[in-house]
Amino acid sequence: MTDPVVRAAALREAQDIEGALKAIQLAVAQAPNDPRAVFGLAQLSFESWRPAADLFARAQALVPGNPDIVRNHALALAAEGQDAAAEALMEAALRQAPGWLDGHRVLAAQRITSGGDEGFDRSFAEAVKAEPANAAIRMLWFQQHSTRKDWGRARAILQEARAAIPNHRGLQLAELYLASESGEARDDPTLFDAVAELGDLGLDLCRVRHYLRGRDPERAEAIAVRHIESSQATLFWPYLSLCWRLNDDQRAAWLDGDPLYSATYDLDFTGAELAQLAEILRNLHRMKAPYPEQSVRGGTQTDRQLFFHPDPLIQKVRASIAEAIEIYRSHLPTPDPRHPLLGPPRDQPVHFAGSWSVRLAGGGHHSSHTHVQGWVSSAFYVALPPLEEPMAGQLALGTPPPELDLPLAPYRHIEPQPGRLVLFPSTLWHCTEPFAEGERLTIAFDVKLPLVAN
Repeated sequence: MTDPVVRAAALREAQDIEGALKAIQLAVAQAPNDPRAVFGLAQLSFESWRPAADLFARAQALVPGNPDIVRNHALALAAEGQDAAAEALMEAALRQAPGWLDGHRVLAAQRITSGGDEGFDRSFAEAVKAEPANAAIRMLWFQQHSTRKDWGRARAILQEARAAIPNHRGLQLAELYLASESGEARDDPTLFDAVAELGDLGLDLCRVRHYLRGRDPERAEAIAVRHIESSQATLFWPYLSLCWRLNDDQRAAWLDGDPLYSATYDLDFTGAELAQLAEILRNLHRMKAPYPEQSVRGGTQTDRQLFFHPDPLIQKVRASIAEAIEIYRSHLPTPDPRHPLLGPPRDQPVHFAGSWSVRLAGGGHHSSHTHVQGWVSSAFYVALPPLEEPMAGQLALGTPPPELDLPLAPYRHIEPQPGRLVLFPSTLWHCTEPFAEGERLTIAFDVKLPLVAN
């Protein structure tokens, strides 16, 4: 007989979350004190939007000090409205293990998204007192403020780190990153010349952005093309598009499509269904602020795989979207093994790398971004405010990041309508235009990159 824990894991991998939950419940019934089963039940309950905090507490009692259980217990507490208890749990764990990087990252995110922006990073300050020579803590602390583009605070953290740990290579490279991304060295084409090594993912990405910011697409392209055969290619394809567009290179049309590889589908949902869906989604938006690393500005984003929610209407949306994706991929041009969209197989079941809802308020928008975990990305419009100004609330495809200050206009704008689904390559830059007032409520997702058969 198949181990029910193994069966649950297989069903979870196939994205049959309800089947996985039944299998893990059987596993717990058969072995109530099996840590794998108890933790699995807690995790699957959390992922399927069910109460899970007490289940994680049970798992934590069976396996004290396991950082994955502690972290997910805290996430479940926060999801159930127990922000103070979640924070206390993470603080206690970090006092015992000051070097736990993921713990610092999660605690900072919880504080920010719950509206506690002031002092969100105080666990880092406490940790460097306990472990002053731990460069990894200082680097992550620096990254927290760089992500928020708080360059002054990032600079202060980096200066303190350099004084505490002289000649640390990572901290030296962080100084180059700061000079480039803050705009201090925008016009210095020699900024990275003293760094001989190539192949470091973060450093090369920083180089590409710096050369584009300095309007040197040839140098940026030379760095980016080194990575397009790697597992991190989705980080660099979007920048190659910008390089080629700046040079009027036809490879931009090959990559992004001419016509663009985007499509719209008006799905078959009634106004009453969309209104009901909107109310369901509003109740899932528990956070008060977005994650700093996300594109959301002036709104919030849900925190778990939305399509794992058992609500029948959400599951109807998931099924309808999966059908549209099959139509979209069936109409793509001839397969091209060199291409990030056209190369992967198109005959596999539709799986999602992520799915979520975004709720924007007046003045809200998405900054320009891409989706490095996806193959095809999306927007499905559920509720919209009055969009009276030209372009207000529209999806712009092909808009470069504004901080690069490139003379490139969007390829196209798409007008939102309730019930409309937009699909486009995950490597395509996109943003949304701000709107004056009201609520813009959407579902978005990334289609998981299909696996190439060996």
